[in-house]
Amino acid sequence: MEFLSTNIFIVFALILVCISFLYASVGHGGASGYLALMALFSFPILVIKPTALLLNIFVSGISFWYFKKNKHFNWNLFYPFAITSIPAAFLGGYFTINTTLYKQILGVFLVIAVLRILGVFGKEQYHKKAVQIPLALLIGCGIGLFSGMIGIGGGIILSPIILLLAWGTTKESAAVSALFIFVNSIAGIIGFLLKHESFPTESFYLIPFALIGGTAGAYYGSQKFSNVKLTYMLSFVLILASFKLFMF
Repeated sequence: MEFLSTNIFIVFALILVCISFLYASVGHGGASGYLALMALFSFPILVIKPTALLLNIFVSGISFWYFKKNKHFNWNLFYPFAITSIPAAFLGGYFTINTTLYKQILGVFLVIAVLRILGVFGKEQYHKKAVQIPLALLIGCGIGLFSGMIGIGGGIILSPIILLLAWGTTKESAAVSALFIFVNSIAGIIGFLLKHESFPTESFYLIPFALIGGTAGAYYGSQKFSNVKLTYMLSFVLILASFKLFMF
């Protein structure tokens, strides 16, 4: 990457592996973490969004496969969100918003990501409730639109909602979020390509590092793995990135 020296790129890649590992372990693609990391390393705005979506596809796809393999996926919990989120993510990916507004929206979502990772909200409830289809359709549309706009798959928002509404267990939430992220990221990239007609080649260099961390994280996460140190490290990165986005 022309805007990163070799030594800096190595540090960036190692952190990327850790981020993809942690996110995949809870059924997420890691876009909010990638966005935070790229913001900290001063990536160009036009590189940040498509790169996060691309890495999301690979990591969330692997994560979904492992969680589904371990029988945690619930189709009836997934499809109401997906019906509206996919077209909304496409529109979000097509839209170009003001750089300052983009940074502010991203900063808010990163704060939400920190709270989710630290377990401040969205804890699993004992009794499950039936999914309210109209509400799920509305939630899917809202998450999809904002996800496409800022370059995330939306799982970091969907997971706590599912848990707060008691529509699924933690593992079901992870499996559903993984596929939700996968389809929304594809829709977001298609929208981005229709708008810009090109894709930053720098993004493809990062895929192997995301795959390494994502594969390991999905494998251990689907079998009740947790790592407190990595959780707090990632939260620290997200907090720093949020501060940078709001202040600069």
